[in-house]
Amino acid sequence: MKKNAVKNNQPKGSQKKSTQFTVRNVPLHVARAIRNKARHARQSLNSALVEALARQAGAQDAGETFDDLDYLAGKWEDDPEFDAALADQDKVDEQLWK
Repeated sequence: MKKNAVKNNQPKGSQKKSTQFTVRNVPLHVARAIRNKARHARQSLNSALVEALARQAGAQDAGETFDDLDYLAGKWEDDPEFDAALADQDKVDEQLWK
């Protein structure tokens, strides 16, 4: 194995590029906080640490997508032209329904 190579015991084909760190001198209050966060999120300590590192480094998963519309909340603006177009669609043409 090459010097500084990352050993990966995952089956071939399912390997992701990653690395390992050893972190020393973690203050107790930080260790407690990350353990509590992991426990409350019902995830492993490793997952909580990787998420925290990614978030702090500004490197969240680039493929992560959100399918909600939270960014629109509270931004409604009245549009009379749109309202008029909707009102036109609500009109029933009596001639078509005879």
